[in-house]
Amino acid sequence: MVNAGEMNGSGNLMDFLDEPFPDVGTYEDFHTIDWLREKSRDTDRHRKITSKSKESIWEFIKSLLDAWSGWVVMLLIGLLAGTLAGVIDLAVDWMTDLKEGVCLSAFWYSHEQCCWTSNETTFEDRDKCPLWQKWSELLVNQSEGASAYILNYFLYILWALSFAFLAVSLVRVFAPYACGSGIPEIKTILSGFIIRGYLGKWTLLIKTVTLVLVVSSGLSLGKEGPLVHVACCCGNFFSSLFSKYSKNEGKRREVLSAAAAAGVSVAFGAPIGGVLFSLEEVSYYFPLKTLWRSFFAALVAAFTLRSINPFGNSRLVLFYVEYHTPWYMAELFPFILLGVFGGLWGTLFIRCNIAWCRRRKTTQLGKYPVLEVIVVTAITAIIAYPNPYTRQSTSELISELFNDCGALESSQLCDYINDPNMTRPVDDIPDRPAGPGVYTAMWQLALALIFKIIITIFTFGMKIPSGLFIPSMAVGAMAGRMVGVGVEQLAYHHHDWIIFRNWCRPGADCVTPGLYAMVGAAACLGGVTRMTVSLVVIMFELTGGLEYIVPLMAAAVTSKWVADAFGKEGIYEAHIHLNGYPFLDVKDEFTHRTLATDVMRPRRGEPPLSVLTQDSMTVEDVETLIKETDYNGFPVVVSKDSERLIGFAQRRELILAIKNARQRQDGIVSNSIMYFTEEPPGLPANSPHPLKLRRILNLSPFTVTDHTPMETVVDIFRKLGLRQCLVTRSGRLLGIITKKDVLRHMAQMANQDPESIMFN
Repeated sequence: MVNAGEMNGSGNLMDFLDEPFPDVGTYEDFHTIDWLREKSRDTDRHRKITSKSKESIWEFIKSLLDAWSGWVVMLLIGLLAGTLAGVIDLAVDWMTDLKEGVCLSAFWYSHEQCCWTSNETTFEDRDKCPLWQKWSELLVNQSEGASAYILNYFLYILWALSFAFLAVSLVRVFAPYACGSGIPEIKTILSGFIIRGYLGKWTLLIKTVTLVLVVSSGLSLGKEGPLVHVACCCGNFFSSLFSKYSKNEGKRREVLSAAAAAGVSVAFGAPIGGVLFSLEEVSYYFPLKTLWRSFFAALVAAFTLRSINPFGNSRLVLFYVEYHTPWYMAELFPFILLGVFGGLWGTLFIRCNIAWCRRRKTTQLGKYPVLEVIVVTAITAIIAYPNPYTRQSTSELISELFNDCGALESSQLCDYINDPNMTRPVDDIPDRPAGPGVYTAMWQLALALIFKIIITIFTFGMKIPSGLFIPSMAVGAMAGRMVGVGVEQLAYHHHDWIIFRNWCRPGADCVTPGLYAMVGAAACLGGVTRMTVSLVVIMFELTGGLEYIVPLMAAAVTSKWVADAFGKEGIYEAHIHLNGYPFLDVKDEFTHRTLATDVMRPRRGEPPLSVLTQDSMTVEDVETLIKETDYNGFPVVVSKDSERLIGFAQRRELILAIKNARQRQDGIVSNSIMYFTEEPPGLPANSPHPLKLRRILNLSPFTVTDHTPMETVVDIFRKLGLRQCLVTRSGRLLGIITKKDVLRHMAQMANQDPESIMFN
């Protein structure tokens, strides 16, 4: 047996062991980490490595490896996230086209790739080539007519249902955590909550595979949000390979913040936007070091995706565009109107989607996730096929809506009536009157807009991977393109009006409808997520046009103001509250004049607080207390009479300490006295060996007085990431406030049911 009195040093957590016992300092599932303790442990580890590095060359090399391990993890995350994003893009491209036909020369080619390789493709008929055959041509040798249309329609629905069924089955059987967007849970995890398995290897594999399936099925969802989850799974996997991150939950969260930036970087081809997204939207604790590492991870991820070149256009995204016309001050008015539309759409979507998700959780509907996915997929496919704007993939739709009408465009949206005498450069075509194709496209877009608004409400939140960025952008892009065409035609037919006279002369290229689509997309995405700075940066990285930052800023800010007027929560915060995750939002303000004594437990009429005494309880007493309660820890006091506070002991560490002591230390029995002081208490000669547990005691627990305003307490919990704080008066323990007590109190003050918000 090791003599306890001879041991010292902060590394040892028990006095009778040379090494810390296993699992100490870890947390149970669905518990919150102690940020202060994690920070302190990392400081101790760093201090130890620094002092050892002076002893030998080998220790110095080890200290260098430890310092560089963070950058190595970022490199690995960037490489894997970029590779997975490229594979997902290529697979989605192929499987989306598979619903309509197949390439005869190589079945793994998408429609576009198939026609690239064909020598018989002409520029006019670049979408038609002999090597690509629709299913009706392949099966019944007919490309036109009612029977061919019905067969193609039927097979489109059949493929969509097959993809969706396979996706929901894989999620249900192998990785239930692979469903949804993942961003609400990642925000919660980054705030310090533990959800074991949420970022595991199975989740990574199944989410990657099912993401391809659900996007290809044509459902109204995107892959951008889930790509953040996929990147964070990569981050979790690589951080588990380095003890610096695997043994410290606080450090692990720094890696996950950077991984989220890499996820957005590959989702939108926007490395800087990714870093700002992680800072503005998902991260809880974001030191300067994490900013640099996020930048590096986002850079590597974007470079990897660019090397794969999934879209064949040397761009990172499908909808990269370049405009050739400047915007004018008079156009700010329609841009702001689009911002108002984005804010209203965001409010409508959040309220309807949360109401539907709550209904799913509280009724029989939630028991049939597979049936729900099949029904929504069937409705989507049946309604989507007849309309060319809903039949194509949402990314292709956005690409078409963002596009500027050049001389070589064959889209219906570019069916303008040309002046036969026009001799202008290709990229500077003047405004022209709309042809029949544009008018057809307008009513098809109007129908597509209504359909997208309704179906997205029911799609987001099903038990499949589902992102919200792309559907929101599609809604805004459709509304924006229609407004843009309207303004363009108004300027063409009424160029003598006072608002157009100064800047829109006849024969000039004044209005770019694609720019309106881009501004509308930014406004709707901002209305739903309440992003501002990162959103504008992502959008200008998408388009490569610094010139259009002001319209984007105007729309993003307007949409946030309008949406905030109806409720402060974005869609991710709303889903966090719906699921009852213990998340203290930094953006929420607490303005009520309550005190710590109003919130602490025990309240009047409740049994007294469960405490440990410093040197008078037996091992059996403590084991009974642990068995009869489910608290995460216990305050330690001098005695039950004085209740003067000594420290705080975590439940998990008490259990592990007692278990290890019984196994490894002689003479420890149920009636052994347990003490937290430096010296053992005076005991009779024949009493069993006492158990010293001072090393697991936190001697500096965070305390406030009973008259501390709750505004200050909430601020302390937010900024220090506390799990609990003790309430004292003149050194005497009065009660305890946990993070859940704070959340319950905030809900009560906001006239919500305090129990309905708690995680179950």
